[in-house]
Amino acid sequence: MRGKIGLVVGLGVGYVLGTRAGRARYEQIKAQAEKVWELEPVQKQVGRAKEFAQTSAMAVPRVAWAGLVKVVQTVSNTQGTPGQKVDAATEAASEAARDVKKAAD
Repeated sequence: MRGKIGLVVGLGVGYVLGTRAGRARYEQIKAQAEKVWELEPVQKQVGRAKEFAQTSAMAVPRVAWAGLVKVVQTVSNTQGTPGQKVDAATEAASEAARDVKKAAD
């Protein structure tokens, strides 16, 4: 019984001391990170990243959708055996994948 009480008290004291020290260190790290984030070169790069994301992120889904429509139309318009339809769909999908890759680059 005596050992259990000592263990609980020791854990409690360690927790309180650890959280105080941990919180102080966390606040130091957070303050330094905020200083770095507010630097002009960092904000310049953030702006460039946002601009790139807005222009490129919109192009990729548009090209992907156009590729998907092209594959569906190819399959719908192809006459012949199921194997021929698969071949036509594969070729259209390959072209669509190339177009998406170009848009992503």
